[in-house]
Amino acid sequence: MDSKDKKEKVAKTDEMDKTEKIDETEKAVRVDKIEEPKKMENRGKNKHFITSLEFAFKGIQTVFEEERNMRKHVLLGGLAMLAGVILGLDRLEWLWIFLAVFLVWIVEIINTVFENVVDMCTECHYNAIGKKIKDMAAGAVLLTSIFAVIVGLIIFLPKILEFLGA
Repeated sequence: MDSKDKKEKVAKTDEMDKTEKIDETEKAVRVDKIEEPKKMENRGKNKHFITSLEFAFKGIQTVFEEERNMRKHVLLGGLAMLAGVILGLDRLEWLWIFLAVFLVWIVEIINTVFENVVDMCTECHYNAIGKKIKDMAAGAVLLTSIFAVIVGLIIFLPKILEFLGA
């Protein structure tokens, strides 16, 4: 065998090695893609209702601890409920107050979720679409808060005026 034949043989062997490595890599990637959802399924699904509740309460706690506006909404909602006790709301008025307060809390949580997802996807860098998403979610909180104020005025204003003797 001359040197040219040896070089060709080595080149063919190297090429076969690369092809085998690529095939092995592709097989591994295909196996990972097939097995990955199973792994995720087992990790991500809660098998017990209590575990689901723990995660839900942890989410509420996180929003309360990390979001200043959520703390404000909780404080104002609590004050509205205290005012309801003092002013002696009837059943239907309580339903409206609870609806308004809980809607604000829920929409604030959803707003926070949108903000966190945008920050995660953009790695906290400015992005025009991310800004639109955040602005729209904040707008939903604003509209819900306006709704809550209107409900509060309709229910509390006549009672406060009556209480003050006007």
